[in-house]
This record gives sequence, structure tokens and C-alpha cells, in this order.
Amino acid sequence: MNRKELTLRGLILGVAITAVFTAANVYLGLKVGLTFSTAIPAAVISMALLQRFGRVTIQENNIVQTVASSAGAMASVIFVLPGLVMVGWWTDFPFLLTFGVCAAGGVLGVMYSIPLRRALVVQSKLPYPEGVAAAEVLTVGSGSREGAREEQAGLLVVIVGSLAAALYSLAAAAKFVAAEVSAFFRIGPAATGLGGSLSLALLGAGHLMGIAVGIAMLTGVVIAWGIATPLLTVVQHVSGPAADAASGVWRNQVRFLGAGAIGVAAVWTLGKLAAPIWTGLLNAMAAQKRMAAGDKTLPRTEQDIPVAIMVVVSLACLIPIAGLIHMFLGGTVLAAHAPTLIAVSIGYIVIVGFFVAAVCGYMAGLIGTSNSPVSGVAILAVLGAAVLLAAFGGLLGGLDAGKALVALALFVTSIILAVAVAANDNLQDLKTGQLVDATPWRQQVALVIGVIAGSLVIPPVLDLLNHAYGFAGAPNITAVASEPLPAPQAALISTLAKGVIQGDLDWGLLGIGGILGAALVATDETLRRFSRYSLPPLAVGIAIYLPMSVTGAVIVGAFVGWAYDRWAANGARPEAARRMGVLLASGLIVGESLFSVALAGIIVASGRGEPLAMVQDFETPALWLGMAVFAALVVGLYRWTRAKAEKEGGRSTLEEPPAAVH
Repeated sequence: MNRKELTLRGLILGVAITAVFTAANVYLGLKVGLTFSTAIPAAVISMALLQRFGRVTIQENNIVQTVASSAGAMASVIFVLPGLVMVGWWTDFPFLLTFGVCAAGGVLGVMYSIPLRRALVVQSKLPYPEGVAAAEVLTVGSGSREGAREEQAGLLVVIVGSLAAALYSLAAAAKFVAAEVSAFFRIGPAATGLGGSLSLALLGAGHLMGIAVGIAMLTGVVIAWGIATPLLTVVQHVSGPAADAASGVWRNQVRFLGAGAIGVAAVWTLGKLAAPIWTGLLNAMAAQKRMAAGDKTLPRTEQDIPVAIMVVVSLACLIPIAGLIHMFLGGTVLAAHAPTLIAVSIGYIVIVGFFVAAVCGYMAGLIGTSNSPVSGVAILAVLGAAVLLAAFGGLLGGLDAGKALVALALFVTSIILAVAVAANDNLQDLKTGQLVDATPWRQQVALVIGVIAGSLVIPPVLDLLNHAYGFAGAPNITAVASEPLPAPQAALISTLAKGVIQGDLDWGLLGIGGILGAALVATDETLRRFSRYSLPPLAVGIAIYLPMSVTGAVIVGAFVGWAYDRWAANGARPEAARRMGVLLASGLIVGESLFSVALAGIIVASGRGEPLAMVQDFETPALWLGMAVFAALVVGLYRWTRAKAEKEGGRSTLEEPPAAVH
């Protein structure tokens, strides 16, 4: 049967959505250390727009969401790349180098995901929450006129959520309402604090993560701010204002506990993956032999990009990667040693890239692409790269190459991260494809196109945000805005690289964090074995090292989403209401993020740090007004969303997607 699947119009629409969502994700990641999966809103937009052209298949819509899903994936390279500005190696983001890192690494990641498909999608019972949800949206929208109406309503929900988040951000930029609520205090000699951003984007991110991850992050906050920070301020007799004491201890010490916990959890995940990955490789090669022998019985839905092409493309990716590293080293103290460093770096990227692709792919299947621990595996990757390069630096004798080696460690890690996030995203998309009867090789080609499209957007957006806001901790910040972007993962990863190569990293804190991670893994495994609950250790570790302003809002969002789903379950159309809630959360993220990117352009153009500020000395009223308006918006938007679902929703043709974690 002739199916429309990989079409020009689908690719064009997917690329357009990718450009918009990539910009939103870059800002969100730099501000809060999180990106969001774009597969579900892309599926809704595709259904709503392509239906106007007629003769649209579910597989064609699936290609659109496959291309667009790369926006959430490739934007994750900002977890490392800003570190090159933070350590003073770059002052901006050279287009060719930045684009090359994303594109070459991303395409290599797509190739790595091909043998992982059978192990992690076909033969696995992983739930793939976002992949299943995207398939559900596509199936409902394609199945009936009622479903088509529902997707039109879903697009409206995304738009309304985006406008609401953008308008609140505009009010915050005008200083009418507060953007953050926080309080630091002492309990005797101990210092700690509480707080969170009044951010609709973060609340939406929490909704998408789900209650299990929200509870795990709440556990991390309790460990970081309820135990570790106050304990260390007492033990070390930290004096001064409570805000300075608590923030300093968390920033310089407590975060490394989270890094250690993330590292142990990631290694544990890989150990559980070894057998299924090997089986998947064997099955992929067996399928290729059948196709090469002319076997016509291999189902279309089992046809990947042939292994031979996968190997050739993978090897071809290494050529531009080698060229990028050569350009990066040009004119530095390491230029004379470029051939050796290129060989070492390429070998490290090939081996560790597959390692992190497998880990992130597994976690995407378990808890979703938005929650996959790409920053956690980046920590492991940068530690390995830094140790390897530090050993090389020791062989250079008196050559003062410390700063250059730190920069190279970050550059190599950014390529590995691009590999990981592309594989991470492709496996989620392939799950959607499996459910809607798509052809794997066509999806893999579509994602390569999406990777390149997203990679073209990232450099100019990064440059714009760097010139407008700058990054916390970077030397000689020339940005106009008074509040630099925290880029929390990049700050932590660059600190780790410097610590290893300069020999002043506190391995003790990382070791304690590793012990904590082992305890969390044991707890999670016990809960999974003897109950229906879990405590994802990676989410706990992430909450320990992310700023409380970020985690507070995300946790609230997780509980808001949980409460909304329970409330929706009592309505006439619970599944439609649940899907609409997901779309509202996506809209909240898109609206605030795109407004912030636009604001960055205004800041650069005007030369003013707060170009939209209209009032001064309004802090206390703005705080109370902000909390009131924020709460009213959240309640009103969710009530309207449920009402819209009750009116327009239809019954799903898929079963309830399994929860990501239990």
C-alpha cells in the first residue's frame, strides 16, 4: 500500500517548528537547567495544520513530530557549551564550531541509536511516556472528525498557554509583578532558605515530568537545603548574612554531592543495559543480512537504515569532528600536539558517545526525554575527558596548558552530549513510530534533517543571549542585563573540568555524593521490587545540584499536574482532559521561553539591562501581586483547559499510556 510518509511539506513544517522550539529550549535550558520535549506539541500543530491540505496520513504527521522533536534534543548542548565562555576561552559562540559540534555529534547519535532500537524499543517493556502520548495524539487526530476537532482545540490550548506565560513574563519584565519568591534564614547557627521562581514555564516543565519525578526532586531539595546546607554552615562556622552563607555553601560544596549521585546512578543504568544492547546489535546485523539476501518477508516496520550505511555515516561524521578539534586547537599552546590530541579525543568520543547514548536512551524510555539525565552523563563524560587530558598534560612537562586542556575537555564533552541527546530523542520517536505503523529508516532520515535544522538555530540564539544576559561566573561579562543567566549545568561541568585538570577538585564531596547515589539506587530498586512506587535517583541528584529557584517551581508544577489529572479523571472525558493538560504545560514553556528570547533582542538593541521596566521601588507590592496573579492564572488556565476538553475531547483509540515511573 502506498503511504505518504517522508514528504517535502512534512519536512518543511517540521523544520519550521524546530526553529521556534529550539530557540525556546535554548533559553529555558540556560535559565533553569531543563529542556522540554517538543514531540507532543509538534504532533498537535502538525495535525492541526496539515489537515487543511487534505490526504494526510498519520505517518506523515509522525514525520513532522520526528523532525520537530530534535528541538528539545539538540538544545541540550547548552548544558556544556556555555562553559567555554565561563572559563574565559570564548567570548562568543563561533558559528562554524558551534554548528559543527551540534550537527556532527547529533548525526552520529542518530546512527548510534539504530542498533539500540531493537534492544530498547522493540524488545523492551520500557513505557516511553512521551512517545506513547505523541502516538495517542496522532492516532486520535487521524481517526475521526471528532479527533480532528480535538486537535484543533489542542492547538488553541497551546496558543492560550503560550500567550498567558508571555504576558506574565511581560508583567515581570515591567516590574509590575515579582519573578521570584525566596527567603533565607538562620536556625541557630545553621543557614538555609526556601523559595522558587514565579515561572509558568517551570510549572509546565514540572507537569510534564510527573509526580514521581516531582517527589524525587522534593527529596533532593530536602537533602540539599534541609540537611546538607544547614549542616555544613554549622560545621564550618560560616558567618555573614543567611543568604550569602547558605548560597555559598550550596554553590561551592553541596552541588558536588548531586554530581556524585548522578554519576553513580548513570553507571548503574549502563550496567543493566549491557545484555539487551548486545542482543539488539546481533538482531540488527541479522536483519541486514536478510535484506541483503533479498528476503522480502522483513516487515516494513522493522527496516532501519542498513548497518553498512550506518557504519559509513558514523565514520564520515568523525572527519568533520576531527576538523573541528583541529580548528579549536589552532593558535593555542596545544597546536603542536594537535594530531595526538585529535586521535585521543576521537577515540574517546566514539567509545563514550555510545555509552551515553545507551544510558540516555534507556532513561528516555523510563521517564521521558524531558527527564533523561543528559546533564548527569555529561558530568561523567567531562570527568573522564578531564582525567584523560590531565594525564596528557602531565606528559607535556613545563608547558602551561591547563586552561587550554580545560577548554578541550569541555569541547569534547559537548560533542559527546550532542551524540547522547540525538540518540535519546530518536528512540522516543521510534516508539511513537512503532505505535503508528511507521517505517524506522524514514524516521531516522527525518531526525537527521531535524538535527541539522536545530543546529543552525543554536549558535545565533546562544550569541544573542550571551550578549544580552551573559553567564553567571564568566569573566569580563559585557552583557547589558544585570542578572546573568545561571546555566547551572554548564557552570558545574566547567568547574569539574577545571578541578580535575588543575588538581584542586574536592573528590571527597563527589565520593560522598557517590555513596549517596548508591543508597538512592538501592532504595529505588527496593521500592520497585516490593511496591508500585519508585524514587528515581537521577532526579534526586539533579535536584541537589540545581538552584532552589528552579527546583521549587518544578516541584510545584509536578504536584499541580498530578492534582489536575486526578481532577480530570472525574470528568466526562478524562483522557481528552489529560492530553489537553499536557498541551497547556507545553504552551506555558514555549510562551515564556520565546518571550525571553525576544526580550534578549530588545536588551541588546536598546543597550539597557531592563528595557521594559516601568516602575521602581515596587518590590513588596510586586511580590504579593505576583503571587496572587500567578496563582489566579494557574487555576484559571487549568479550569479553562478542562472545560475545553469536556467540550471538544474525544475518546482515545489507544490505551492509557503507562506511567513513566511508579
